[in-house]
Amino acid sequence: MDLKTLIVSIEDRVAIITLNRPRHLNALNLELIEELDQALTAVEQDGQVGALIITGQEEFFAVGADLKEVEQLHNPLAAHDFVTRVNRVFNRLENFPRPVIAAISGLALGGGCELALCCDLRIAAEGARFGQPEIKLGLIPGAGGTQRLPRLVGQGRAKELLFFGNPIEAEEALRIGLVNRVVPAESLLAEARKMARQLLERPPLALRMTKLAVNQGGNTDLQTALALEARCFEFLFSTEDQKEGLKAFREKRTPAFKGR
Repeated sequence: MDLKTLIVSIEDRVAIITLNRPRHLNALNLELIEELDQALTAVEQDGQVGALIITGQEEFFAVGADLKEVEQLHNPLAAHDFVTRVNRVFNRLENFPRPVIAAISGLALGGGCELALCCDLRIAAEGARFGQPEIKLGLIPGAGGTQRLPRLVGQGRAKELLFFGNPIEAEEALRIGLVNRVVPAESLLAEARKMARQLLERPPLALRMTKLAVNQGGNTDLQTALALEARCFEFLFSTEDQKEGLKAFREKRTPAFKGR
């Protein structure tokens, strides 16, 4: 891939997508969004990859949408086209068939925070800051902030962040459930890799069914969600990994999952 706004690397079955617009603090423009779509396709097609990490630079994960492009949205039709293109890729990331970890250092604001919300797990470096400042520009988040954030931290805390637009520190983000862990900045990527390696030890199909049940079930009523969970549970009894897991438990050994 010939990418200008991202760096993609794969090592030991873990893919890392690094946002790479440092002169613009990793502001999200449509070029980056389209390249992220390309990168997700490449990672998904690599059958050896078992987990994905998305990260940025030390001082900024991403500061939001590129305001130069936002200023060119002169009418609702143009705004519709813009958010539709962004949301298509963000939705794809949210439902990516492998676990996705956001490793966040520095600023994660606006669309940068929304990008992190699309990931399954979030690890923050000490000193990272999160926020949805769109209200201060006479706008609201357009890439999931008003929907994913309340589902993660509750409506009350989400409304406070959305109404005032003020950022919060990593420790506060951890306290309210916005991030899973806070680690020293110098060990951020190492901790993300460690988490990814632990996920590689889990059965891939069971991980995929877990993610499907949580993501889809959270968007429907309880009885429909329970039915979905049951179907995912039942499906796994057709897999070799399920049989290997029980056999390894009986034999008191580490299971060798193969994703089949």
